[in-house]
Amino acid sequence: MRTDTIFYQLFQTFDTLLFELLNQPVQAGYQFISVEVKEKAFRFDGVFAPEIKDLPIYFLEVQFQQKLDFYFGFLSEIMLYLYQYQPLNDWRAVAIFPQKATEPLILTKFQQELIDSQRIIPIYLDQLADSQSIGIKIIQLITICPKDAPQLVQIVQSLKQQDLSRDIIELIETVLVYKFTNLTYQEIEAMFTLSDLKKTRVYQDAFQEGEQEGEQKGKQEGEQKGKQEGKQEVALNLLSSGMGINQVASLTGLTTEQLNQALDQKSQLFHQT
Repeated sequence: MRTDTIFYQLFQTFDTLLFELLNQPVQAGYQFISVEVKEKAFRFDGVFAPEIKDLPIYFLEVQFQQKLDFYFGFLSEIMLYLYQYQPLNDWRAVAIFPQKATEPLILTKFQQELIDSQRIIPIYLDQLADSQSIGIKIIQLITICPKDAPQLVQIVQSLKQQDLSRDIIELIETVLVYKFTNLTYQEIEAMFTLSDLKKTRVYQDAFQEGEQEGEQKGKQEGEQKGKQEGKQEVALNLLSSGMGINQVASLTGLTTEQLNQALDQKSQLFHQT
């Protein structure tokens, strides 16, 4: 999954997200940029560069794979940046990990001192508190287990209640495509019930693929019957993942009676086999 690119888009889209992760009051006057340090061709995942010298620079690095020398490399980038640009500002470093186990297990004394003094601030995404922030909820989509369908649907439903711009919808779409590769077009359709979400590129591609499959199935069994069976397959998958029958009915457009009938048919087929 292209976590670096997605996190860059997240921080570029939500200018308050860094301070939400740090659980600090939002500070205005920052511009989020990507900076390359020329000497070693290092590139930060992001730098929050203040517009006035009284505010600290925030160096940002996202690390989703365990890397034993991570802090050595991160600090090398920072020192080269400070040497090259010689800013008068103070600085802080923010290291984002999916969970604490991804952070290097063994730290040097000076690395631990930098963390203890909050010069380096590690953030573990699986320990984030619940928040109404759109950016935090998108991060939750990135970090949850792909098999956790109820939590996935809960987050998507919460996001759909927000007034989302097209760019943010496309960002959510990107996360879903790269994170949840096992989602079928029917499951995407079941989640994306709002008209604005149905306009996204991934939905349109999936819907076109679904129409083609529906046409082929319709030639054999009748178009309407094929569509109905497709909805029933999606509903059964969602029910087996632990979602409630009322929620599945709302997502698929099937009645609870139709869902119970589908469950009975599946049970009969299971016993016959």
